[in-house]
Amino acid sequence: MTLIAPKRETAFRRIRRHVGELVRLSVPVIIAQAGVMTMALVDTVMVGRYDARELAYYGLGNMPVGVMLGVMIGLLMGVLVLSAQAVGRGEDHLTGRIWRRSLPYALLIGFTVAGACLTGEAFLLLTGQDPELAHGGAGIMRVVALGMPAAALHLATSLYLEGMKRPLPGMVAMLIGNVLNVGLNWLLVWGNWGFPAMGAQGAAWSTTVLRWLGAIGLVAYVWWHPRRVEWGIRGGFAGWWRHAAEQRKVGYAAGLSNGLEGSAFAGLGLFAGWLGAAAMGAYTIALNLTALPFMCALGLASATSVRVGNAFGAGDARETRLAGWTGLGVSTVCLALVGVLFLHYPGEIAGQFTHDATVTALAAPLIALTAWLLVADGGQVVMAHALRGRNDTWVPTILHFCSYYAIMMPVAYLLAFRFGQGVLGLYQGIFVASFVSVTFLSVRFWWLSRQGIGAGGAGSRPH
Repeated sequence: MTLIAPKRETAFRRIRRHVGELVRLSVPVIIAQAGVMTMALVDTVMVGRYDARELAYYGLGNMPVGVMLGVMIGLLMGVLVLSAQAVGRGEDHLTGRIWRRSLPYALLIGFTVAGACLTGEAFLLLTGQDPELAHGGAGIMRVVALGMPAAALHLATSLYLEGMKRPLPGMVAMLIGNVLNVGLNWLLVWGNWGFPAMGAQGAAWSTTVLRWLGAIGLVAYVWWHPRRVEWGIRGGFAGWWRHAAEQRKVGYAAGLSNGLEGSAFAGLGLFAGWLGAAAMGAYTIALNLTALPFMCALGLASATSVRVGNAFGAGDARETRLAGWTGLGVSTVCLALVGVLFLHYPGEIAGQFTHDATVTALAAPLIALTAWLLVADGGQVVMAHALRGRNDTWVPTILHFCSYYAIMMPVAYLLAFRFGQGVLGLYQGIFVASFVSVTFLSVRFWWLSRQGIGAGGAGSRPH
C-alpha cells in the first residue's frame, strides 16, 4: 500500500483508507489486549465466586502490579515507535537491531519490577491498608513477581511486531493463553483434580505460568521468522545499552506517563480499600469492566501510533495529521457503543461477578458511570499515542500529571470522603480527569499539526 496519498485522492477516500488501515492493524491488537483483560476478568469472576474476601486480596495485590506493568509498557514503547518510523522510511532491515536491543533491556526491567513486587506487604501497610488485606494482597504480589521478566520479554516482542504491522502473533498467543487460563484457574483457584484450593493465589500462579509460555513462544516466532534475514533479526547484543538511547528516550517519557496514570488509579484503589472490603470488591469489578473495552482504545492507540509513525517517518505532514484524528474518531464511536450496554444493564452486569448483594449494589452505579467515562478515557490514550508516534514524548507526560495527579486524585478524594459519595465519588473523579486529559492532548496534537513536521520529520535511525 502506498503510504503517501495520491494527489487526486478525495478527502472521503483518504479517510476511508485511513480507517481501513487502522482497523486492519488494530483488530488483532484489540483482541490481544482484550485477551489480557479477559484473563483478568476470568480471574475476577472465578475468584469472586470462590470468596469475596479473596477477591479483595486479588484486587489489592494487583493494584501496584498494574502500575508497574503500565510503566513497563511505556519503557518499551520505543520499540514500537522506532520500528514504525523505520518502516515508514523503507528501512525494514534496521528493525531487527531495535528488537534485539530491547530484549536485555526488557529483562532488566522485568527483574527490577519482580524485586519491587517482593516488598508488597510493607508497601500496602504503609498506605494504611488493613493488615489482613495487606497480607493477602502481598501474597498475590509474590507469586506475580516470578512472571515479570517473562511479561517484559512478551511486551518487547509484541510491540516490535506491531511496529512491523504484524500484530497477529500476539493475538494468537493471547487467545491460547485465555483458554489455558480457564483450565488452570479451575484447577488452582477451586482445587479440582486433587490440587489444593488456593483462591486468589491460584489465579496468580496461572497468570505467571502463562506469561512464561507466551514469552518463549513469541520470541521463538520472531527468531525463526521467514523474513528474519530481511529484517536483520539475527545478530549479537553488543552495545545494546549504548546504541538504544533513542529507544529509551521515547520509553522514559511513556513509562513515566503510564506510571503517573497507573499510580493515580492505584491510589484510588487504596482509597477504596479505606472504604472497606465491599468497596474494594466493587471497585475491582468496575475497574476490570472499564479496562476491557479500554483495550479496544489501547489497540486503536497502538495502531494510531504506527500509522502516525509511518507518516511521520516518511515526512508527510498531511497523512500524519489525518492518522491521528482518524484514531480519535474511531475510538469515540466504538466506545460509545459499548457505553450504551453499560448504561442500560449495570445491575445485571455487576451480578455476574459476585453473589454478595452489598458488592453488587456498590458496583452497579460505577458501571453506569463507566458508559460516559469510556469515551473520554479511550480518547486520551489514543491522542497520547498519536503524539508519541510523531516524537512528542514529554508533553503528554506533563499533561497526564496535570490530569491525574493535580485533578483526579484530589477531586476523587473530596467526592468520596468529604462529600460522602463513597466509591462512586472515586469514579466521578476519574471521569473529570479523563475529560480534561483528552481535551489537553487533542489541543496539543492540533497545535503540532499546524506547525508541520520540520527537518526532523524522518525520525531517528538506529545505529
